[in-house]
Parts: sequence; structure tokens; C-alpha cells
Amino acid sequence: MDTRVTRLLGIRYPIVQGGLARVAYADLAAAVSNAGGLGQISTAGLGGTEALRDQIRRCRALTDKPFAVNFPIGRQDIWPGLEAALEEGVRIIALTAGNPAPYIKRCLEVGAKTLVLTAGPELARKAEAAGADMVATVGYEGGGHIGRSDETTMVMVPRTVAAVKIPVLASGGIATGAGLLAALALGAEGVEIGTRFVAAAEAQAHPAYKQALATALPTDTMVIKRSLGMPGRVLNSPYAQRILAAEAAGAPKEEIVAMIAGAANARGTDEGDFEGGYVWAGQSVGLIDGVESAGAIITRMVAEAAAGVARLRASFG
Repeated sequence: MDTRVTRLLGIRYPIVQGGLARVAYADLAAAVSNAGGLGQISTAGLGGTEALRDQIRRCRALTDKPFAVNFPIGRQDIWPGLEAALEEGVRIIALTAGNPAPYIKRCLEVGAKTLVLTAGPELARKAEAAGADMVATVGYEGGGHIGRSDETTMVMVPRTVAAVKIPVLASGGIATGAGLLAALALGAEGVEIGTRFVAAAEAQAHPAYKQALATALPTDTMVIKRSLGMPGRVLNSPYAQRILAAEAAGAPKEEIVAMIAGAANARGTDEGDFEGGYVWAGQSVGLIDGVESAGAIITRMVAEAAAGVARLRASFG
């Protein structure tokens, strides 16, 4: 599969694994990259610069293929981690939330490629103007943080493609080869996938979290944090219901912030505790039927996309 994304990143398939806080470390990133996609090491919840260096070195020991490091802007000062990643020779940096401009500038100085996660044309144009090499645009169906507009991936992707000249990755609700093919048909040059890779064997997520994704329906997800102006889609759970109830009751911002703190996410992600914590999940849970290796996920996606191309060719005679 040949797109500007595969050429820019030096990968075989235009499939990028999402940042996946507390889940995506060296083992998953290397497995995705070895299978022909682009794996990412998440810095969220990792625990400091030296831990990041350890993960980068472990990933490099597991694969000789390109991989990225993902930085969420605003949660903490990302400069030390960014400098460490660049010193370690990482040449693909992904940036989410916040203003990516100063970090893009630094990456440009050393020749590192940048991928910026956005939600729609306006933010994509800003990322392009700042010098980003590519953007991923995430629709309403996505897991984790989504845009405020409730715009679906089907609508957002072509609007974003029309707004910028740099390559666009589609994100949100994509977990199969049909989704990959649909994204390409909409004008995207690849996909960024989160929820499907949480349910990968190499992901550092509690088995109960992975199993919950494999059995959930799209209606088993819900959007929290609207009252904070930063909506995010999670798996429906007793704890998530309490967050939603507090928001509906008009609880003070400080109370909501305390409820959604990283420790609560860690209890869900690391311990499988849905009474005392929450986990991110997109509507693509309805397309996940089990836990597989990252390699198997990518192999199946590519085969499904190829079969879809054959069907389309037959349809057009």
C-alpha cells in the first residue's frame, strides 16, 4: 500500500497505532511496527524521562522499523521528554492537545517528522501552518478525547482533507480493513487506530479491560467531560456513570477534575477496576470480537481491505 503517509514514515501499511495512555509502550509499539504499521510509545503515565529512554531502547531492541513517541501537551512539561526522545534518535513525534507549534519547530530543527492529532479542518490548518508533516483527525466515534462538535469521522475526514495540503489520517470508529478502505476513499492517506490496539495481546492493559472491549457494543460507550469543555469517550461503567451524574447535577469543576484524574484512569486501565476507575473506548468496540496479537490485527485489516477493493472492482465492472 503506497500513500504519502507510508512514504513519509517509511512503513509498509498506512496504519498508525494511537498514543493510548498507560497502554502503548515498547512491546505494543514494536509489534505494530514489525507488522508493517507505525507503533507509538505513549508518554502519558510513563513516569519520567529515564523511563521513556528505557522504553525507546527496549523498542529499538525489538524492532528495526520506524516507531514514534506520543506526547500529550498540557498535562505536564513535555520538553524534557521531547529532548530525550530526540537525543535517543526518535525521528517521528506525535503531538496531541494544546498548541503544538513550539514542539514542531524543535522537531524541524533536527529533521524529525511530526504528526498532530486534531478534530476537524480548523485545527488541521493550524497544525499545517505550524509546520506539521501530517495530521490525524478524530471523529465523534473515537475513544478518548474527541472534538467538541460531535462531527462524525465520515464527515470530518473529507472536510479536513479539503482544508490542508499535508496528508491526513482518519481516526475514530476504525477497527477493520473496511474502515481502512473507507478512510482512503474519503481522501485520507492512512488511519490512526486506538481502541482496536488496546485489545491487542501486547498492549499493557488489564485483561478485564481487553475483555470488556471484546464484548461491548457501540452503545456501551459514553461521553464524559463535556462540562469541562474537553469531551472524551469512555466505556460505560459504574464509575463513568458517577462522573456523568456529577456533571448533570452541575457539580463544581474541581469535583469533576478530581473524579477524572489520572489515578482513576489508572485503576481502570491497570487494575481492571470499573467501580473505582474508568477506561477510554471508542464505538469501534462493536467491531472487536477478541484479543489478538498486533500482527494478526494488521494482517487481517490488510486482507479485508484487499477483499474490499476486489468487491468494488467487481461492482464497477
